[in-house]
Amino acid sequence: MANLALTGILEKMTGKDKDYRYMATSDLLNELNKEGFKIDVDIEAKLSNIVIQQLDDAAGDVSGLAVKCLAPLVKKVREQQVLEMTNRLCDKLLNGKEQNRDIASIALKTIVAEVPNSSVAQSVLVSISPKLIRGITTQGMGTEIKCECLDILCDVLHKYGSLMASDHEVLLGAFLPQLNTNQASVRKKAVSCIASLASSLSDDLLAKATAEVVRILQNQATKSEITRTNIQMIGALSRAVGYRFGPHLGDAVPILINYCNNASENDEELREYSLQALESFLLRCPRDISFYCDQILHLTLEFLSHDPNFTDNMEEDTDDESYAEEEDDESANEYTDDEDVSWKVRRAAAKCLAALIVSRPEMLSRLYEEACPKLIDRFKEREENVKMDVFNTFIELLRQTGNVTKGQTDFDESSPRYLLKQEVPKIVRSVNKQLREKSIKTKVGAFSVLKELVIVLPDCLADHIGSLTPGIEKALCDKSSTSNLKIEALVFTRLVLTSHAPSVFHPYIKVISAPIISAVGERYYKVTAEALRVCGELVRVVRPNIQVYGFDFKPYVHPIYAAIMSRLTNQDQDQEVKECAISCMGLVVSTFGDHLARELPSCLPVLVDRMGNEITRLTAVKAFAVIAASPLHLDLSCILEHVIAELTAFLRKANRALRQATLGTLNTLIVGYSDKIGSAAYEVIVVELSTLISDSDLHMAALALELCCTLMADKRSGPNVGLTVRNKVLPQALTLIRSSLLQGQALLALQNFFGALVYSANTSFDVLLDSLLSTAKPPAQAGAIAKQALFSTAQCVAVLCLAAGNEKCSSTVNMLTDILKADNSTDSAKQHLSLLCLGEIGRRKDLSSHDHIENIVIESFQSSFEEIKSAASYALGNIAVGNLPKYLPFILDKIDNQQKKQYLLLHSLKEVIVRQSVEKAEFDDSSVEKITKLLFNQCESEEEGVRNVVAECLGKIALIEPGKLVPALKVRTTNLAAFTRATVVIAVKYSIVERQEKIDEILYPEISSFLMLIKDQDRHVRRAAVLALSTAAHNKPNLIKGLLPELLPLLYDQTVIKKELIRTVDLGPFKHTVDDGLELRKAAFECVDTLLDSCLDHVNPSSFIVPYLLSGLDDHYDVKMPCHLILSKLADKCPSAVLAVLDSLVDPLQKTINYRPKQDAVKQEVDRNEDMIRSALRAIASLNRISGGDCSHKFKNLISEIVKSQTLSEKYSSIRNE
Repeated sequence: MANLALTGILEKMTGKDKDYRYMATSDLLNELNKEGFKIDVDIEAKLSNIVIQQLDDAAGDVSGLAVKCLAPLVKKVREQQVLEMTNRLCDKLLNGKEQNRDIASIALKTIVAEVPNSSVAQSVLVSISPKLIRGITTQGMGTEIKCECLDILCDVLHKYGSLMASDHEVLLGAFLPQLNTNQASVRKKAVSCIASLASSLSDDLLAKATAEVVRILQNQATKSEITRTNIQMIGALSRAVGYRFGPHLGDAVPILINYCNNASENDEELREYSLQALESFLLRCPRDISFYCDQILHLTLEFLSHDPNFTDNMEEDTDDESYAEEEDDESANEYTDDEDVSWKVRRAAAKCLAALIVSRPEMLSRLYEEACPKLIDRFKEREENVKMDVFNTFIELLRQTGNVTKGQTDFDESSPRYLLKQEVPKIVRSVNKQLREKSIKTKVGAFSVLKELVIVLPDCLADHIGSLTPGIEKALCDKSSTSNLKIEALVFTRLVLTSHAPSVFHPYIKVISAPIISAVGERYYKVTAEALRVCGELVRVVRPNIQVYGFDFKPYVHPIYAAIMSRLTNQDQDQEVKECAISCMGLVVSTFGDHLARELPSCLPVLVDRMGNEITRLTAVKAFAVIAASPLHLDLSCILEHVIAELTAFLRKANRALRQATLGTLNTLIVGYSDKIGSAAYEVIVVELSTLISDSDLHMAALALELCCTLMADKRSGPNVGLTVRNKVLPQALTLIRSSLLQGQALLALQNFFGALVYSANTSFDVLLDSLLSTAKPPAQAGAIAKQALFSTAQCVAVLCLAAGNEKCSSTVNMLTDILKADNSTDSAKQHLSLLCLGEIGRRKDLSSHDHIENIVIESFQSSFEEIKSAASYALGNIAVGNLPKYLPFILDKIDNQQKKQYLLLHSLKEVIVRQSVEKAEFDDSSVEKITKLLFNQCESEEEGVRNVVAECLGKIALIEPGKLVPALKVRTTNLAAFTRATVVIAVKYSIVERQEKIDEILYPEISSFLMLIKDQDRHVRRAAVLALSTAAHNKPNLIKGLLPELLPLLYDQTVIKKELIRTVDLGPFKHTVDDGLELRKAAFECVDTLLDSCLDHVNPSSFIVPYLLSGLDDHYDVKMPCHLILSKLADKCPSAVLAVLDSLVDPLQKTINYRPKQDAVKQEVDRNEDMIRSALRAIASLNRISGGDCSHKFKNLISEIVKSQTLSEKYSSIRNE
């Protein structure tokens, strides 16, 4: 049927009437687009012919439809037919009439874009390439034909460049001469073609192309417009091939710098293109450009103010108004601004400088000294577009400062933050001038700069608030202000209010509050929402402290209240505005409530009403938390009962955030208003919250237990509340304690809960103790109980005993020691728990009144169970903490005399030392002498476990007695025994903690002698040094920053696979390869990962990515994982360095995501491979977020491969949604 219909359509298409032809072509297009459309072989040729004829139709709309028909047609006909169509189109293009050329060109591009698969594409390319090349190279071809051929080839190469490898040389030979022709349009198209071709060229041909372009540029006789094209060509090449252009920078950069300096006065475009090419080098070849960075910096700073037709003194000392009038009177025949294109050079210089800032974190301090003053000075730029670029460049400088110094607290005088702080007064002066300008765009840009400044240096504007207020006021009140400007001004005001001390603003509140309050009434919802947020901050600033009356806030109470109330009661507005109004009203009531006594009865019910609305209830719950916590202790009796009932109901809702906020708000309300809430309400709350106590959501469980403790602590809660807690909450708590996930806040809350249960005397101590100890007996079918659960139980038992008083505590300790004496080795869990309980109680309370408790515990060292041995050593150490003078000598004596139990006794000693180093207790000198002597004797122990414990003990003692230990450790860095050297370096690792310690200044001058062991002969020592460096970078980056230039190359060297560390073990039937360097490589990459967080300004990422990270991405499973993390981090922090080498990163990632384990692989291997694929996909998702990543064909192909594969695309999309 379809073919009959087609025949009819084809006849009409050749008719005389153009309307018939149009309708028939439209029908054909519809037929071709149908899903199941198929054509007979005999009609195929006729159909193709007619469509190609239609392209020449005199009626333009018919030929336009015919082009549209080609797209589906190419997919439906055979390869032979496609080739015939392309040949005819090429013939039309090269030899046909002029008027048909355009349409033939469009038709060819359509076919190239729509070719169904690569085999057809291959045939099409073979057929059309020679013809198109002929169109470019034949003498006497018209410019238009050349342009069309270049245009089509550009499309072809962009899509199928890699399929045409055999033609690359011929194509290059055809394109390069076009860069010298006199027709500008041909040159421009040739640049795009060569750039499209470049990304798939081999290195040799790329070198040939570059050499040719450089040769043209070196020739002094070249016309300036041709020089310009070739400079553009160099920029386009580097953008297309990224880091592969690196080797050619030595030829290109000096020429470009030379052109910038020596171009004639009116050849500004030459300078602009040169600076654009340099910008591209900085972003695409960060490793190879480093040699020229200084020159480029000086160049950009020089051209940032390049304005030959304008002298600065024209601008100085004239008032804006009078200057504007003078301008109008200038005679019309003088030099006009339209001819002045020097602004393009200034813009290019600003962008080039921005590229330098973004790609060279290690130059930051220098940039502050040299570039920062110049940029601030250039805020006065007269061309608005350039001014925006100057602002953006300065914002990049601020962002990079924030990036590099994130998490650092102490700043020396060379630190970028310190240098920025010195510039603040200048920045504010310069920005204030811009805020007085008429242009809206300028003001928005100025606020962006201020906003970024406050984010990076939160308290830097304290002395400048007065000078900034007029600018804010003008932006908010001026009739010409746009909503965009108002939003920027409000966001900045909010940031300033949050980050500075309230007293700074008090002199200016009067000026600043009126515009903010009037902005709350704006019509555009985004302005209103932002104004409400600012109001919230304003409330805090106006009355920072309820008790102290330093500032008279009363005049502002009612205006602020009235403005917010009108928004709060208004129903028909955007959700964002509703939420902001509710939050803001919460703040107003909690801060000014005592001055709003008349208004509260009408305002609080509105907030209660908002709690009933699903959209606003979460915000309202949080607002009530703020009101309930107010030190004013407001009278809420009119709504309290209703609020408590609503909140109790919310505990059943599925929305997690709502339940979380509800628990917090209830807690605050009960603390503040327990006298107004009845015991009956408590019981309902207890029943509801008991369902939230489980290990599926530990944060929620912690909040629920805290609320439960608050309820029990309230003296007014009747006996029924205690009963409900015992029946409903206790069983849940006893189940939770068994969880292996229990830790942190939830564990603390659980301990407090058991303590509170005993205090409230609702439950007898003995019953509780029994139920706790019985949790250690696993249910018959459940198997062994988790180790973490035993620790949790022991901690709760200890808290319980201390809460119950001395008598109960002693009886419990006696009971526990009896269990140990009974020595029935069948019930190991009971003994295990008893030991842990003794340790936990002993740590909190001196147990020396119990005779021989230490000997009873040490007996358990003989047990046949490993976990009981380790529990005994834990218990002994913790009991010693309770009474050092008695038990420490006992432990030391045993270590000396009992070789077999040494490891366990050292663990006990470690418990003692670690507790002391945290609690800052002092050992007496003789103990320190004894302990250190004993530990240093153990440094060479054959057992790694012993060496690790010794190192930790030494490191923690060093925190207590740094003066003695640091020199003693340093002496041993040159010890002949490798194990000793490794142990002292690990000891230093344990002594570098996040808190400020007295060891810091003693260790600072000596740290290099430990870390330089990274070049030791022995791999154990090298790994120890890498781990110590990693810890230092994480906890105290300033200790090591000065050493990084020397340490980094040595660290990078540890990431390389070393052949001499790989050995083959003969296991009889098969051989097994062991890689002794694996742990070291893994540690080295993890160390780099840490350095990227804390010392980014001292790391040059480009020199690390290739070759080190590249080889890591293709290494063992354990090494790949940290490498994927590093890659994600780099993509986020140094995108330009990653973009530059994106192509080379694709292969190892592709290999990883396509790897399949063998058929007979065990489950563990399959799971590890799944983790690995997910980890690689995470890295790929980070790479995909970099803007500009689409210039890499390889990466684009990788993404499309992932999207096409069903399993990969599912994983990838779930990772992107994380």
